[in-house]
Amino acid sequence: MNIGLTGGIATGKSSVSAWLVQHGAALVDADLIAREVMMPGHPVLQQVRERFGEEMLNEDGTLNRKRLGEHIFTHPEERVALEGITHPAIRSLIHSRVAELEAADPQRLVIADIPLLLEARDAYRFDEIMVVYVPRDIQLQRLMARDGLTEEQAARRLAAQMDIEEKKRIADIVIDNSGTPEETWQQLQQFWRSKGLS
Repeated sequence: MNIGLTGGIATGKSSVSAWLVQHGAALVDADLIAREVMMPGHPVLQQVRERFGEEMLNEDGTLNRKRLGEHIFTHPEERVALEGITHPAIRSLIHSRVAELEAADPQRLVIADIPLLLEARDAYRFDEIMVVYVPRDIQLQRLMARDGLTEEQAARRLAAQMDIEEKKRIADIVIDNSGTPEETWQQLQQFWRSKGLS
């Protein structure tokens, strides 16, 4: 069985995925895969170099993330070009890693942690989608506290993502992370038992 895990910024997705892994789930992390495809020698980094120029690399051949980030921030249309290079490769690796883990142990739950899963859900195939949810006002407060942002800065970041209420509506499984950690763990234990996992 596989599950696509997502949420919103500052909803606590990492804590939920850590709990699931501690209890025996296998994890495929989209953020780690996104870094992997930008390592020297990977064809994706080569394509980025060809499209955006040598100046996007450090002297040692690694990606200069800061420079590429600044370039994309000042040229928003270039984000589409970058995503056109990186996203298909990342999605392909996610699917192949999930399939490998399922084949290796069909009884084991496989979780794919993908921050923007629902924004690109047509590109993914999972048995179910789990959303880690907190109401927007709590999300805003947690983001301000976590990243030291003003309310306006935090609100801008939230506005750039799909609304958390919409994600909750689409989800097959909702883990409400707005209460205590114990309340979140109880929901996860209930989910774990409902799937017959041990």
